Amino acid sequence: MKKLFLSLVLITIATSMFAQGAKNIKINEVMTNNSSSIQDEYGNHLPWIELTNTSFSTYNIRGMFITTDRSVLDKQLTAPERIARMSIIPNGDSRSELSGQEHVVIFLNSIPSRGALHLDTPVSEGTPTWVALYDANGVDIIDSVSIPALAEDLSYARDKDGSLNWVTKGEEAVTPGIANYIQINESKIARLKRDDPHGIVITLLSMGIVFFCLALLYAFFSILGMIIVHQRTLKKAKDIQPIKAAVATGELIHEGAHKTKVILKDGLHSQGIDREVYMAVIAMALREYQDNAHDTESGIITIRPHHTAWNHDI
Repeated sequence: MKKLFLSLVLITIATSMFAQGAKNIKINEVMTNNSSSIQDEYGNHLPWIELTNTSFSTYNIRGMFITTDRSVLDKQLTAPERIARMSIIPNGDSRSELSGQEHVVIFLNSIPSRGALHLDTPVSEGTPTWVALYDANGVDIIDSVSIPALAEDLSYARDKDGSLNWVTKGEEAVTPGIANYIQINESKIARLKRDDPHGIVITLLSMGIVFFCLALLYAFFSILGMIIVHQRTLKKAKDIQPIKAAVATGELIHEGAHKTKVILKDGLHSQGIDREVYMAVIAMALREYQDNAHDTESGIITIRPHHTAWNHDI
């Protein structure tokens, strides 16, 4: 009993998943009056219907039915009676296995023996047409659309794949086998209004740009502020009195060390004054005297003699 119940549950789940997969197959575009649009393998211009898989998983459409006969809507019909009024999409063509977001074009008013994508579904040119896609059981309708009377090479299509909005497309905008796109004469503003009617996307985009720019400005001024503070800190450090005192102390220490060195070399009578300094001063005075750069006094040298103990050493 448990096995029977489990089997029924599994069958129900599988059937539900299969039906859900079939619901992703949509009628995407139809042309009922083809005079110069796409041709079949034999060069014929036939009415055609485009199906698309709106999901991202693969689904095989073989065994599904296409019809233009409204009488199949009669609920009193049995499945075999309804199937007899429809055209089946046969197996035998790899194009019937639709990958996610893929499209396939099926020719109508054709001869099934010409290929798996050729159906004998009747279509009358220049008159309104109803077309429906039925599941393989011949009972569940997957999708349907009422097509107005179309002039030559015009198509009736969703404004974009899977959309609920249908439009009549001019010859230059017909897209058999590929994704539907907007009318060529649609402006960018009109496209934006259609794709984002509530302005949510443009609002989020604008706010994102503003916050990004603010973040850049914050980072820039933060780094600039740290650099300025660092420079001011260095400048203040140079003006601190202990540093000046340390520099002056260093100079005094250097001078004292030099005097000590001179005393050790020449003795205490030198008083720490390097005799080379005296020699330089005397030489400079004599040079100025020879160049008449010194004060001129008759017979008097302005350098007063001063007897020192080191004169005899020169």
